[in-house]
Parts: sequence; C-alpha cells; structure tokens
Amino acid sequence: MMTQQPPKLVLYQKLGELFYAIAAADKVIRKAEIDTLRTLVKTHWKNVESLEDEFHSDASYQIEIVFDWLDDKEVDPDECFEDFKEFKKEHPKLFTTTIKKLIWKTADSIAASFAGKNKAELIMLAKLKMLLQEDN
Repeated sequence: MMTQQPPKLVLYQKLGELFYAIAAADKVIRKAEIDTLRTLVKTHWKNVESLEDEFHSDASYQIEIVFDWLDDKEVDPDECFEDFKEFKKEHPKLFTTTIKKLIWKTADSIAASFAGKNKAELIMLAKLKMLLQEDN
C-alpha cells in the first residue's frame, strides 16, 4: 500500500511535470534545457526549504527525477501542464509569492536556454503566467 505523500513533496513532482511541459512544448527536449533545469534545481530550488523525500534526498531532486522519467516516456506536455494546473487549484496555499517567482524564473530560463523561445514555448509560458497570476 502506498503512503500518501505530503502535498509539499508532491509539489516538487508537479514542478517536474511543469518544467517538462515547458521543455517539451516544441516536441524536442534539448541538452541545454536539461542543463538549465539541473542548474536551477541546485542553485535555487534546493534552498527553498529542507524537505526530504522518503529516500532522505532533498525533495527538490524530485523535480529532476520526474522530468527525466517523463522525458524517457515521451509523455504529452499538454497533459503534464494540465496536471500541474489541477494540483495548483487543489493546493493554492503552497504557491507563495516566492514559489511563483521561482517557478516563472525556472520555466522562462528553460524556454530561453536553446536558441531563444519558440512559438510553442511562448504559448505554454503565456498559459503559465496566467495560471500563476490567478488567485484561487
């Protein structure tokens, strides 16, 4: 039987889905996008709080683990974005101003990391910007 994971831990998993959706919006994930994600997880997300997963790793690594798994499975980026959107609606209190700013910085950096932002990424970023501005 799986134990229910705390919403804060699930947040990191959903962020992995979101950042995958941004990177995969144009149907191609490039090394530069993955490198940008890994750098931001280490430099920013790791410092958000000291939450650990069940394996006693920093929960921020859940972002990378989920991202890599989705990339390997080639999951539809729009489905991932919708999953993230649902999670945000169910757990609005987890989305502090600091978290929202960091989500935007990460998503924007991933999209810009390879030859600028293309149309598919711009559309996904526009949807994210509206979602982050919503007060549930």
